[in-house]
Amino acid sequence: MIVITFDTTTDAMMMELFAKENKLSGKLIPLPNEISAGCGLAFKIETEDLDKVTKTLEENSISYEKIHKLGVDK
Repeated sequence: MIVITFDTTTDAMMMELFAKENKLSGKLIPLPNEISAGCGLAFKIETEDLDKVTKTLEENSISYEKIHKLGVDK
């Protein structure tokens, strides 16, 4: 699983809205305990979607703090 963290709650919510409008997989989740970030929300995606989501973040100037790979995908 990949978790994208954000500096602000507004940025996290913008990512969720953009993902829904553009039919990207993923969802907004509470920040996992093992991660420290600027806000209490993160966007969770599956590992296989990382390239597509990263490209989308860059092309649309969506601000994010960091991309974290957590645990083992099932």
